[in-house]
Amino acid sequence: MAKRVKYILTVLVLVSLILGVLGCSLFLPSSPTTTPAPPNSPGQHANPGWTFPQGTTTAPLPDLPSVIDKVMPSVVAINTEMAVSSLFGQYTQSAAGSGVIIDAANGYVVTNNHVVENARSVQVELYDGKTFPATIVGTDTLTDLAVLKIDATNLPYAPWGDSSQLRLGYWVIAIGNALGEGISASEGIVSRLDVSVTVEGNTLRGLIQTTAPINPGNSGGPLVDMAGEVIGITSAKIATVGVEGMGYAISSNSAKPIIEDLIHGRHITHPWLGVSLYSVDAFVAAANGLSVNRGALIVDVIEGSPADTAGLKRADVIIHFKDKDIVTADDLIEAIQNCQIGETVEITFVREKDTKISRATIQDRPT
Repeated sequence: MAKRVKYILTVLVLVSLILGVLGCSLFLPSSPTTTPAPPNSPGQHANPGWTFPQGTTTAPLPDLPSVIDKVMPSVVAINTEMAVSSLFGQYTQSAAGSGVIIDAANGYVVTNNHVVENARSVQVELYDGKTFPATIVGTDTLTDLAVLKIDATNLPYAPWGDSSQLRLGYWVIAIGNALGEGISASEGIVSRLDVSVTVEGNTLRGLIQTTAPINPGNSGGPLVDMAGEVIGITSAKIATVGVEGMGYAISSNSAKPIIEDLIHGRHITHPWLGVSLYSVDAFVAAANGLSVNRGALIVDVIEGSPADTAGLKRADVIIHFKDKDIVTADDLIEAIQNCQIGETVEITFVREKDTKISRATIQDRPT
C-alpha cells in the first residue's frame, strides 16, 4: 500500500511539472510581437506646433452713435386723427407714425401714405418737442408714399442717399416713432434687395429687407446707411407665429421720383393692363389643367381695360410681353410698369392648347 501511495505521489509531481512547462509555453511567448497602427490612426499626422493662420485685415466696427446723432434730429413723430364709422356710430381714432424732414427751408416731410390716409388732422412733432400742424402735399397709394409740409424753416434735414450702392450685409439704422413712444433707433443689416411684398392687396416692389427691428409707429421713418443718408423709407413688416420679424423699406431710388412728382404737383402715372394675375408652375398647371407650366395666369379681366379690349380672357396664360419672356406674374407686372402710357405692346398667350398673339395699348391706372 505504501508503494502504491508513493507511486501516485510521483505521478502527481510529474504531471505538475509537465503542466507548468506547458503553461509557460502557452502564456509566455518566446519572443515579443508588435501590432502595426492603422494607416489613419489618431496622432499619426499630429503637428504640435500648428496655430490658426492670422487674418490679413481687421474690419472696424461701424460708428453707430455718430450716425444716430447726425440723423435723429431730422426724424419726426406724426400723430393723426381720423373719423371711423361703426355699428355704434362715428368716433375719432388716433394713430402714430414717423417721417423724415428732407428740406430745411420748405418744411417738406416724407412719410408713408398709410400713415396719413383718411386723416382729418395731422400733427408733426419735431425731435426737440415742437409741434406743427401739417398739410398733405400729395400721396400715392400704390407706392405707399406721402409728402407733408409744415410751416417752419431752418429745420434739421436728412440727405437723400443712393440705394443702388447697397450690398447684402451693409449696416443700416431704422429711426422712428416706435410704438408711439418717441423717436428711437434700431440697428441691423441689409439682408435682401429688390424684394416684393403684398400688403392688403397692394404689392410693393423693389424693397430693401433689413434685420433692423421695425415696430408699429416706425412706418414712414428713414432707413439710413453709415454715411447718415436716407436709403429707404420703412414701410412694412411681416410678423407671424414662427417667423422672426422681417422689416422692409421703400428704396430711396424708387421713392425719389415719386416724391419729386408729389412736390411738383405732377400727376403720378401707373401703367395699367387691367388684369389680376397668378404665377404658373408645375403644380398650378396640373391643378388647373393648363397646357404650359410657366407664365402669368389671368385670374380676372377688368371690363373696359386694355386687356379686355385686346381680347384677353380669364384662364389665358401670358408667356411673352413686349420683348420679355414671362415666367411668373411678377415678371409681367414689372414689364407693364416699364411701359409708357399710350404704348401699344404685343402679348403672346396660351388659351387652352393654342398659342395666340394680341396687342394692347397701355393706359394710366384709374384712381
